[in-house]
Amino acid sequence: MSLKAIAAELGISVTTVSRALGGFSDVSASTRARVEAEARRRGYRPNTLARRLKTGKTDAVGLVFPEHAVLFSSSVFVDMVSCISRELARHDIDLLLIADDERADSHSYMRLVESRRVDALIVAHTMDNDPRLTHLQEAGIPFLALGQVPSGLPCAWFDFDNHAGTWQATQHLIALGHQRIALGHQRIALLSEDNSRAYVTARRQGWRDALSEHGLPETWLRRVSPTRRSGFQAVTELMSLPLPPTAIITDSDLIGDGAAMSLQLSGHLSGEDAVSLVVYDGLPQDSIIEQDVAAVLQSTRHRVGRQIADMIRQLVTNVSPEMLQVLWQPEFHPGKTTLAPSA
Repeated sequence: MSLKAIAAELGISVTTVSRALGGFSDVSASTRARVEAEARRRGYRPNTLARRLKTGKTDAVGLVFPEHAVLFSSSVFVDMVSCISRELARHDIDLLLIADDERADSHSYMRLVESRRVDALIVAHTMDNDPRLTHLQEAGIPFLALGQVPSGLPCAWFDFDNHAGTWQATQHLIALGHQRIALGHQRIALLSEDNSRAYVTARRQGWRDALSEHGLPETWLRRVSPTRRSGFQAVTELMSLPLPPTAIITDSDLIGDGAAMSLQLSGHLSGEDAVSLVVYDGLPQDSIIEQDVAAVLQSTRHRVGRQIADMIRQLVTNVSPEMLQVLWQPEFHPGKTTLAPSA
């Protein structure tokens, strides 16, 4: 089945059909959708080898993730990677996973780039003032950063407003009365991942800024590793204090799951002595907690995967990186675990 047959059926040129199937940005979304639908109906499959020879593309994208992070135990990250891979596969683009030590002087992904085995990179979990992004920009390597980038760097990036997520959650708890001062301490704790990745520091700063607006100190910040065990242990220790917090926010789902299990075992997840709990990204799908826990939600995994895949495809087809800078807003779900503090 040739491009000519699809073009004839739709009443458009062969060039338009070719560029629509190739993902070029000069084809309108409605035309691209019509072409792709007709191609699927006819069972058309492009000659990928011929296309690669013609365009000089490898039809492969590398996703760079930090090797020191506990990422593949997080359903949020795994689901995101799965959705990106699935969306790219619809356009015959392969996704390669590349573990990278962001603290090293040399990086493994450069070998793939220099040998032209990938057309572009997706850099996940960027750090504050990440030197890799500046290096990639100066080297002219197409990349999409998952996380906001240093000010003035003209590159493509996608992120959620992580600052707004914890800011909203903290403001909600303050409005419920958790701002009470006792022995000089405010009562809203934050369990934060112990690293300097951009999304972590943004979530931490959102909590700090919300407290600062009400003149409250940062008494209850706890830096922990992103695991259920750490969340469980941190909350168990907090609740054993003479003056425990009346509300807890966690900046990851795994920490939140451990925190919820600790509160449930101690009888503080519900009832008269309940401690308010907000979990960023919500509890993992395999959580044993049945309570509707309050959460900061970042859209569906499918929407996120589709957005990232679409942006990287545009980047590969030479859309200006400055046109590919997207910031989505999170949503606060109050659930059943944000209550006024008990007496």
